Amino acid sequence: MSGVVFSVRVMVTPVWDQVSLPVEQDTSVGEIKKRALAEATGRLGLSLPDYVVKYRGAEVLDESQTLAALGAGANAPFIVLPARRQPVR
Repeated sequence: MSGVVFSVRVMVTPVWDQVSLPVEQDTSVGEIKKRALAEATGRLGLSLPDYVVKYRGAEVLDESQTLAALGAGANAPFIVLPARRQPVR
């Protein structure tokens, strides 16, 4: 990565924790998902396809997109959540 570093906010719903990640414009959405899940859960081996990323209320279908392609800047809010709905207990 090279360029200006800024932070984005990521809510990780499986653990109801929000993390702030330092990123650059060429950071991919998939990388944000991977880093947010690892930081919020403390686990590195999670199955990434089991989670989706939302930005501005819509699911990001192509996680290889960069923040620049999405138009996301400093303090942009992302949500990482399970790809399948969880049963209510």
